[in-house]
Amino acid sequence: MDKVRQLEIVEGISVEALVGGMEHCGFGARRLAIAARIYEEMLSGQYKKFFALSGAMVPAGMRNIVSDLIRQGHIDVLVATGANLVHDIIESFGFHCIGSAESDDVALRAEGVSRIYDVFLRDEDFIRFEELMQSILPDTTKTISGAQLMKHLGSQISDERSILRSACDKGIPVFCPALSDSMIGLQAWLHSQSKRLVVDAFADIKQIIDICYDSPRSGIVIIGGGVPKNFALQSMLVTPKSFDLAIQLTTDTPENGGLSGATLSEAISWGKISAGAKYVTVYGDATITFPLMVAATLGRIKKGSP
Repeated sequence: MDKVRQLEIVEGISVEALVGGMEHCGFGARRLAIAARIYEEMLSGQYKKFFALSGAMVPAGMRNIVSDLIRQGHIDVLVATGANLVHDIIESFGFHCIGSAESDDVALRAEGVSRIYDVFLRDEDFIRFEELMQSILPDTTKTISGAQLMKHLGSQISDERSILRSACDKGIPVFCPALSDSMIGLQAWLHSQSKRLVVDAFADIKQIIDICYDSPRSGIVIIGGGVPKNFALQSMLVTPKSFDLAIQLTTDTPENGGLSGATLSEAISWGKISAGAKYVTVYGDATITFPLMVAATLGRIKKGSP
């Protein structure tokens, strides 16, 4: 039985050394260290790398981490909420502001400001978003898939730090299974009232299942839960395969039976994750755990850790 090693902080300690030291601690620290180890194997090995993104990660400032992972070849399949992609597009021409969670929301509405906890967004940015969407949404007689729509939108964004633009440049499919539950969906519907645009949501299912079939080994990182988590995991159900590596970063717990808090072990009972998989759930704010995990993992890979 291994013993707990007291964590030491020395001057100039690297992120990878800090997270590595947590592997010999207890509780959430050890879970984060295990996540970094699994992620290192995922990025270094021959795995098809799935990434499920939910929560307000882009408004909170995590956008460039995701787009950099795409450009560095560390994401092969992205499944995201429409909200994150909306805010990705807004970041391509505007910005989010630091505010206060204790603000007067009635006063904010009067000032034309929307609040996401302690992040603010101005009405003028949403107006610009709407104008941009109406100018770049396609007008076509062909029925297209959701992923094809995401690729088209990415091709129209000039900001190379954009998640959608990065995915388009790298040929990475972006699936947004709850597209209608977002301002992209709302703008697409408005566009379709005067232009030609028909999106086949079911076409995405075939594409992601084909990817699963063609992947000898696969790993997944799940930020939060919800629709992106389920859409990615359920894609394995009609294949003879399951995910071999899995990491979930979430604030939700499993006791209420909700999917966002469901354990990865539970996913084994469904056949979504293999019985012999390496997996871990890290409980905590993903705006903290995600950058720490990525920084530690990329630092190890660069240094060629054992």
